[in-house]
Amino acid sequence: MNRLLAGLTAVALALTAVAGCGGKQRTEQAAGGQECTAAAGRITIATGNSGGVYYVLGGGLAQLISNNTALRATAAETGASVQNIQQLSAGTYDVAFSLADTAADAVAGKGSFDGQAQHIQALARIYPNSTQVLVRTDSGINSVADMRGKRISTGSPKSGTEVIANRLLEAAGLDPAADIQAQRLDLAKTADGIKAGTLDGLVWSGGLPTAQLTDIVTSMRDRVKFLDVTPLLPKLKRVNEVYDSGVIPAAAYGQPADVPTIVVPNLLLVREDSPVGSACAITRLLVDHKAELASVHPAAKDISRELASRTAPVPLHPGARQALGVGG
Repeated sequence: MNRLLAGLTAVALALTAVAGCGGKQRTEQAAGGQECTAAAGRITIATGNSGGVYYVLGGGLAQLISNNTALRATAAETGASVQNIQQLSAGTYDVAFSLADTAADAVAGKGSFDGQAQHIQALARIYPNSTQVLVRTDSGINSVADMRGKRISTGSPKSGTEVIANRLLEAAGLDPAADIQAQRLDLAKTADGIKAGTLDGLVWSGGLPTAQLTDIVTSMRDRVKFLDVTPLLPKLKRVNEVYDSGVIPAAAYGQPADVPTIVVPNLLLVREDSPVGSACAITRLLVDHKAELASVHPAAKDISRELASRTAPVPLHPGARQALGVGG
């Protein structure tokens, strides 16, 4: 009888302990992978130029989130990476697309972030961006070094494209502020300028294919050409190890041959204090429903569970770790 009473007492104490710290118990379950549910609410996703892949995929992701969770998501057109991170940190947006090199600068508080480390984390590494340098064939430009004195679109202000464009120019021995006629234009205005002859060339960092570049190539055909910028890769890797070699396949824009280029991963970002349940749910949607996103834009085919957690030096959010099944 004494043993029975002791056992009943232990059970009662255990139930009291659980009831007394129910909130902690739920948090531990979420962190342990038993819950992956977003609370009801509204979120806004920072994307990029309307002609770019961020904007297209961001709209698809917003629809996916709204259809499958208690969140109602909308996608916003922006100037892209640098602006996205600044406004994500400020609370203007809840989720943001960014190039990995810009995000690495942000967490380190360097480059465009001028000593102010940003409190951001990653949901996932998604698809790679290809550095696409397209010039008019009558411009006399056969390398980045040949851009001296030329009219070059370096992308929207505070975009990841602008960051890479300036680094390419510097790697080629040029001062972006003095040695070229830099035009800080969004993609739509850039396409208009190339076709009108008011621009000699452009730098664009984006997924393949990008609609505005398809438009340029289709309408101008052999009056434009892509440049191989891989000779500058060793210098770029000294700035940031995330840069790597890749190709623009001939089929992407109906070109006669593949063009070697420099690629950099894209990340999907949130603030470090973003709710675990929401972060987990969105990350899970990314990897489990990538076929739906790929129907919106083929760049999403490169999203993979195996690569999604490789976001260093940007920390992976705890909710993303849960969704991807990786340790803390």
